[in-house]
Amino acid sequence: MSISFVIVDDDAVSRRMLQNIIEQCKLGEVAGTAGEGSEGTRIILELKPDIVLIDLLMPDQDGIETITQLKDRGYKGKFIMISQIENKEVVGLAYQRGIEFFIHKPINRLEVEAVLLKVNEQRKYERHILEIKQSLAKFDPVELPAVRREPTAREVVKPILMDLGIIGETGSKDVVSLMEYLIEYRQAGDFPPLKELYESVARTYKQSKSDVEKETKAIEQRIRRTIMAALTHLASIGLTDYSNPKFEHYAPLYFDFQDIRIKMKVMDEEENPEKGKVNIKKFLQVFYIEVLEKMKS
Repeated sequence: MSISFVIVDDDAVSRRMLQNIIEQCKLGEVAGTAGEGSEGTRIILELKPDIVLIDLLMPDQDGIETITQLKDRGYKGKFIMISQIENKEVVGLAYQRGIEFFIHKPINRLEVEAVLLKVNEQRKYERHILEIKQSLAKFDPVELPAVRREPTAREVVKPILMDLGIIGETGSKDVVSLMEYLIEYRQAGDFPPLKELYESVARTYKQSKSDVEKETKAIEQRIRRTIMAALTHLASIGLTDYSNPKFEHYAPLYFDFQDIRIKMKVMDEEENPEKGKVNIKKFLQVFYIEVLEKMKS
């Protein structure tokens, strides 16, 4: 069965080039084209193509907005973004919204062919997995071996938050969101600058630039307060029982030893300083690494 495409791009030349490449390389059939996002939305919902090639920047509504509308209205096909923009944040947002691959402008025949072949292989693999699942569903479930489900990032994060004594802190939700973002959108071991990380998470639920900036600052403040609460919790455990397993594991792993000692001294002498010192990036990096290890194990 031939793969169907819809091309959405306000540049008529780009639409013709993409259609010619698809047809000449026998990659499928172009069921329809559109020059605007709103027109593309209507055509896609009507034709229900397998794959949508969509431009990022269009006059009426951009590609990301169009993709969001289509997903909200139940479209299940795959998206390939086309653009000359190389801004990592914009590209990252496009991937968050559901694109599979990114084709750069000016359009290169070899790149388009390679990307579409990859998407085709991915579809074949997904269909194959679906056929296997459908076949297995016909058997008596008692006879099937138990399949171990991999834990989600949220399921791994929450027990750590509980051990650190911060599960009830407002910023604990931000920690969960940060870890979910890192697991889903970053390569293992790739840890971005804190501001970039906060902004990326803020963009997942805030739209305007001003709202993103405000939420980025709010996330930073909530994270700092939450990490300070974790430091206080561990220091209190250490004062009561220095050999407590939670203290022995988390205190030296998540915090600088000097900061732990200062906090314990302050608490022991019943002082109440207004501010404390914590290495936020170290805390979050260690948290991320521990989540990755627990998910693998």
